[in-house]
Amino acid sequence: MQTRNLGTPVSALGLGAMGMSGAYGPSDRAESIATVHAALEAGVTLIDTGDFYGNGHNEMLLGEALRGVPRESYLLSVKFGALRGPDGSIAGVDARPAAVKNFLNYSLNRLGVDYLDVYRPARLDPAVPIEDTIGAIKEMVDAGFVRQVGLSEVGAETIRRAHAVHPISDLQIEYSIVSRGVEESVLPTLRELGIGMTAYGVLSRGLISGHWNAGPPSAGDGRSLQPRFAAENLDHNLSLVDALRRVASAKGCTVAQLAIAWVLAQGPDIVPLVGARTRERLAEALPALDVTLSADDLAQIETAVPRGSARGDRYPTAMMAMLDVGN
Repeated sequence: MQTRNLGTPVSALGLGAMGMSGAYGPSDRAESIATVHAALEAGVTLIDTGDFYGNGHNEMLLGEALRGVPRESYLLSVKFGALRGPDGSIAGVDARPAAVKNFLNYSLNRLGVDYLDVYRPARLDPAVPIEDTIGAIKEMVDAGFVRQVGLSEVGAETIRRAHAVHPISDLQIEYSIVSRGVEESVLPTLRELGIGMTAYGVLSRGLISGHWNAGPPSAGDGRSLQPRFAAENLDHNLSLVDALRRVASAKGCTVAQLAIAWVLAQGPDIVPLVGARTRERLAEALPALDVTLSADDLAQIETAVPRGSARGDRYPTAMMAMLDVGN
């Protein structure tokens, strides 16, 4: 397994576990656990979750999967603060210092560990200065419950303010061939400050995986609320995938592998998170590490999917309003 540096050496691909807790429809618990084990056996060391994934289900699932695995052999990255109503509705963000410590307590217990490798607010809390939130995490670093401080979905100004309180290991943010808003100001700021990136949504929630050939998602699938999967946008977006497929075919790889390799090629300070929830999808993703893209390959991808060519926002309107940075 290749490695990259996010304040500490990590595998060049990370495993994003959200899809194992119902975000995209039903998932199989035994298969999810087997996928975590397969990732570890392949050398994946970075596992990402959020305390609100499945209302705690995801952390408990990972706690079960990681039981008995040497703690020093993997790194846990955990997001906190996203609030949900009992009907699953979005209820804002809570990143107050007292809430930070409360959420951390629950995560440590559900995961069955003594510390987290990276802890980060899931979104910017507009009611709480980022300095206060990061200061509270810093206290947890000093107390030994957290190793590194991360951020998620915030813009350049917030990154600078947070980094001034405590060194930030990495920013977790969506980045893919069809989601490139970070290139304007966020990525240059990260590089100026020496902060890495964990990129999620590298396959745009399956949209550019090469496997989506149905109509809009069913009502039980969280993607049914996302504009890029809406009927008025889906056919256009899948036409972009067809263009990518031609490039992938010429490279002798799958569309998913090409999309992951594209993110890897954007810099050694970026670690893509692969949201595989089955061993089959994980096995397809891993060979992306061996796909080398030349300047000509990158130019062909740019021609196939020009920046800004995807239709629809990457989140519903209410969730876009919670972001500190856009598409």
